[in-house]
Amino acid sequence: MKHIIFFILFISTLSCAQDKVPVAGDTAFEKKMNSDFKDASKSPLKAKDLKNFKGLDFFKLDTTFVVQASLKRTPESKWFKMQTTTSRVSNERIYGILTFKLQGETFKLNIYQGKDLMNEDGFEDYLFLPFLDNTNGNETYGGGRYIDMRIPQGDTIEIDFNKAYNPYCAYNEKYSCPIVPRENYIDLEVRAGVKKFHD
Repeated sequence: MKHIIFFILFISTLSCAQDKVPVAGDTAFEKKMNSDFKDASKSPLKAKDLKNFKGLDFFKLDTTFVVQASLKRTPESKWFKMQTTTSRVSNERIYGILTFKLQGETFKLNIYQGKDLMNEDGFEDYLFLPFLDNTNGNETYGGGRYIDMRIPQGDTIEIDFNKAYNPYCAYNEKYSCPIVPRENYIDLEVRAGVKKFHD
């Protein structure tokens, strides 16, 4: 009888272990994103997509897409209403201009600060870097991608394009996502970060 009980416990333990599939991803960023997307309480995915979700598709980690940028702050910049994918507008200002080299070319991107977000706990130093590049519409989401950043102490800041992600409206049209300004265009293929979602 003891052997039977042990066998049943062994089988049920094995079954639970098989059900608990490890989170996919090669980096901490990828694992965190996949974990959030699998969590129904956080995921932007529609129910039909969440049901069979295994993990997002990422470009292979490429350290050449980690760059040091100089930050020119623009403290006199005015707040403006950034358009979104819905009728909502987002109150933003250009916090500064980033200048960096990527694949031998020099680029400039505006980095933004949200008026509402900066008053939320944990987001006081949050900066928002939206960008467009030549992978959009092919390998990546057509509307561009975002990178979350924080205000640095000095005048340099690291941009890790391996942490570029899609706006939530790439997965579900119910979300309202800021539209990437045309001036934040990088004229090359940024083959790093999250790829286009295939449902």
